[in-house]
Amino acid sequence: MTISGAEADLAPGPGTRSERKHAAIVGAAAEVFLSTGYAGASMDEIASRSGVSKQTVYKHFSSKEALFVAVISQMMGEADTAVHTGLPDVKDCAQLEAYLLDYAVRLLTIVLTPGLMRLRRLVIAEAQRFPELAKELYARGPARALEVMGSAFEQLAAKNLLQFVDATVAASQFNWLVMAEPVNRVMMLGDDAIPTEQEIRRHAEAAIATFLAAFLHPDQR
Repeated sequence: MTISGAEADLAPGPGTRSERKHAAIVGAAAEVFLSTGYAGASMDEIASRSGVSKQTVYKHFSSKEALFVAVISQMMGEADTAVHTGLPDVKDCAQLEAYLLDYAVRLLTIVLTPGLMRLRRLVIAEAQRFPELAKELYARGPARALEVMGSAFEQLAAKNLLQFVDATVAASQFNWLVMAEPVNRVMMLGDDAIPTEQEIRRHAEAAIATFLAAFLHPDQR
């Protein structure tokens, strides 16, 4: 018989029993928050799904808000690890284009998932009541992406592959070229609007062509 859900999280495995309970609570909380919204989420339901008592939930997290922040932190941390990898040894225009395409496809594939889109909608819905939650999502999502890409672009500019006045501005424009249209569409239209792998690649290729038309170093033209 297979073990699933909270039982799997509390079964023998890596980490201490307390760490496994912590992980089970966060996993169950993510399911509840994303399915019922923040206001509708019940700590009783989270405790039930995680296979622990409500007292244990509060032992690990002082409040529902603290638990929500933990869910955001975990989901955004996992996305960050999946998207942001080290800068490869890019030496020419062809390698630059391949690097940017790989990054853009990876970014869109990770971000345009039902879980992250629901998290984004949920945080936006609660932004006025819990502004710190929106700040947390922004810091771990868009702000983190701009920081990483800005640093990468500075290294590429040092190799005379890109040319710009401000690396952060260049990173922001790259981000919006890649992300704006598909993210806005999925945010408004729901999971049915998530693009296919082929659609993601075509969109990324067009975005990178526009970006390089503006920021490719003259020596590479």
